[in-house]
Amino acid sequence: MTAAFSFRVDATDGKARTGLISTPRGDIRTPAFMPVGTAGTVKAMLPESVRATGADILLGNTYHLMLRPSAERIARLGGLHRFMNWDRPILTDSGGFQVMSLADLRKLTEEGVTFRSHVDGSRHHLSPERSMEIQRLLGSDIVMCFDECPALPADEKRVAESMRLSMRWAERSKAAFGDRPGHALFGIMQGGVTPELRAESAQKLKEIGFDGYAVGGLAVGEGQAAMFSVLDYAPGLLPADRPRYLMGVGKPDDIVGAVMRGIDMMDCVLPSRSGRTGQAWTRRGQVNIKNARHMDDPRPLDEDCTCPACRSYSRAYLHHVFRAGEIIASMLLTWHNLHYYQELMQGLREAIAAGRLDAFARAFDAQRAAGDIEPI
Repeated sequence: MTAAFSFRVDATDGKARTGLISTPRGDIRTPAFMPVGTAGTVKAMLPESVRATGADILLGNTYHLMLRPSAERIARLGGLHRFMNWDRPILTDSGGFQVMSLADLRKLTEEGVTFRSHVDGSRHHLSPERSMEIQRLLGSDIVMCFDECPALPADEKRVAESMRLSMRWAERSKAAFGDRPGHALFGIMQGGVTPELRAESAQKLKEIGFDGYAVGGLAVGEGQAAMFSVLDYAPGLLPADRPRYLMGVGKPDDIVGAVMRGIDMMDCVLPSRSGRTGQAWTRRGQVNIKNARHMDDPRPLDEDCTCPACRSYSRAYLHHVFRAGEIIASMLLTWHNLHYYQELMQGLREAIAAGRLDAFARAFDAQRAAGDIEPI
């Protein structure tokens, strides 16, 4: 283990990189997928189960934790790692995206955002300084700058104003973060789908200087083609010697496409949320366990998968417990999905290291295109 935060690239294949982020709480293999533990838990999973899937790092949510149980309470109880029984790295988002998407009666000014909680209607103020304070109280290893993220599509004038506000907030975030050895601060590139705005944002972030850089403002309604068109150039605008994090992505094919375009880190609620709604992600694409075709099927979800759901239970059983509303359905399907995602990341890392990423991606696409196994 290391006492400082560092990043190294071990191998490249085209634009894709594989390497290692080192933190005092452990190493993070890249490309990395971060399961989302919104309120101090990855829903339906024990922390040790999440680790067993291969996750090196979790994401925590500043907005949700500041509202309930509060950052101050978590700090009194020893910090977020101890509170949720996860002793490895945690990245916390800034809260900006959730304020924009979830909060009621929000008011945006140069100073920050005033809003009413979606939980109890209480009034709160979130600024770059307050976001840094909350993330410090939580004890997160990787802290995100406070930013504003407009939903797409939006007109270019609105996107430009929002991006420049986020860059001013990035400066304030860096000043408020201060000197915290062993902890990292990431800047967030904005600019919608406009290359000139993305370049302006990247240049400003590089002038400020961060431990890592995120590509923000995507996966907010613009569609995969538009997202990939931005990722064709955006990662290359950021320093090659720092991690590049694509926020809020995504589906398995989004992940493969992002990694091929130079992204090192991703997060998404999709594998856990899908598990709770009866959706399983497999090598052959999505399986909807609610469907009647699985009712008498003794086969596993994926015969090549080694997760507990596939190793010990049939499609028929998973169909039954989901239809019956049993909690074990969410547990098993979430475990499977997270296992699949981490297996995909391991496959990507190995393919990049071996210089065969294109072949890996072709096989990935072909297997998904073949579809699910035939019904019995």
